[in-house]
Amino acid sequence: MSDNQLASDVVIVGAGPTGLLLAGDLATAGLRVTVLEKRGAESNLTRAFAVHARTLEQLDARGLADELIATGTPLADLRLFGSLKVELGKLPSRFPFVLITPQYNVERLLQERAVKAGAVLVRGAEVTGLRQDPGGVELETRGGESYRAGYVVGADGVRSAVRDLLGIPYPGESVVSSVLLADVRLEQPPTDTLSVAAGENGFAFLVPFGDGWYRVIAWDRNRQLPDGAPVELGEISAIARDAFGVDHGLHDARWVSRFHSDERQVPNYRSGRVFLAGDAAHCHSPAGGQGMNTGLQDAANLSWKLVSAVRGWAPDALLDTYQTERHPVGRAAVRSSGALVRLALANSVPTRLLRSTLVSAANLLGPLGELGARQVSGIAIQYPAPKDAHHLVGRRIPDLRLAVDSPGAPSRLYEALRSGRAVLVSNDDQQLVVEPWADRLVTAAPASPHGKLRDTVLLVRPDGHAAWAGVDPSRAEIRHAITQLLGPEA
Repeated sequence: MSDNQLASDVVIVGAGPTGLLLAGDLATAGLRVTVLEKRGAESNLTRAFAVHARTLEQLDARGLADELIATGTPLADLRLFGSLKVELGKLPSRFPFVLITPQYNVERLLQERAVKAGAVLVRGAEVTGLRQDPGGVELETRGGESYRAGYVVGADGVRSAVRDLLGIPYPGESVVSSVLLADVRLEQPPTDTLSVAAGENGFAFLVPFGDGWYRVIAWDRNRQLPDGAPVELGEISAIARDAFGVDHGLHDARWVSRFHSDERQVPNYRSGRVFLAGDAAHCHSPAGGQGMNTGLQDAANLSWKLVSAVRGWAPDALLDTYQTERHPVGRAAVRSSGALVRLALANSVPTRLLRSTLVSAANLLGPLGELGARQVSGIAIQYPAPKDAHHLVGRRIPDLRLAVDSPGAPSRLYEALRSGRAVLVSNDDQQLVVEPWADRLVTAAPASPHGKLRDTVLLVRPDGHAAWAGVDPSRAEIRHAITQLLGPEA
């Protein structure tokens, strides 16, 4: 071990959105956090542009949503395949839209938060070795430095070094190859902020950076080349004309690339004291814009559990719930994005007919489209609950209005969650009940009128999901619920 060893509670490998949100949460909670990033400098290149409603809620719980929204364009409606309209404006959220903003804006805000909270970011640190024992995990980098921590999280992307060093398989398949990416200028920008369409020979996607540059993604079924093959701008223009009917006068490409997209997911998100999150745990096509969002929500689910484990508040079994809760969500993202991309890639007459039928059905049957919007946005995500639990347990809790009893007190649930602690919502004063857990729990009262919660006490996890709810419960029942979530009283 070198003299430069950093002793940390948690080492995170990867300084993308997933790793940075996790680092910010842990550092804000007072943990010693180190982030190891292979890249020597920040990148202004990005593949992700969509920030969905549930992710914006998670960012709101960290005081970042409004600042991020100012960097992009909210879209309440999306139009796919020419005629399929996805209405996001009806989502039961403070953010009934998808925000179009480059990934680097998300990373910038999350990095600023993490570093300000005390997380140590080490760039140019390529992880080459990993060993774990009952007391912790030791990482080695190519430069010969060693880092030891109680826990390690691999958030280092599709080619995860942490996953490979653990020997965890990444089963799946390539779903689409020879996809073209380019950052271009346009002579005739489209009227829609986000444009996606499928033509006879492929599909194209167009979205603005907000500074005059546009990202175009294009695919031609008749021109399948390896990732390293040169990319000509004329090739992209031809695909755009086939899909949109016009190439919008794209020119002056500052960056071009060719890549393939896989559908993969690890069987286990945890191996002892090491966890996988984001693309290191699951990857899929960019259809639906769920990749970055799923990773950020992985981090929001894992962070408070790691805090509890490091502080000794909760049993080790709490960390196992990261697998039981997030693995099904990752699997659903792989399947739904796969279904969308296969419709876009439709070549045979029967598959095209199916696409046309599904588009027509979704437009005619409003609830079908609304259900899809809830799923893609993350609003519909809920976690397993005990058989006899209250119907709210495991569900995402919306941004309840709260009674404000003092200046500066939070007026919304997601403002209360900015403490990084769980929130007990009750019409009755529960301060004496929760006092022994004051270091990990805050109380709030719903603003009137809240008829549905009049006699209900609600225990909300730091990630905004209900941990427990009871109708007119006794103080003993409330204490038991808090102990189950947050461990014994201090």
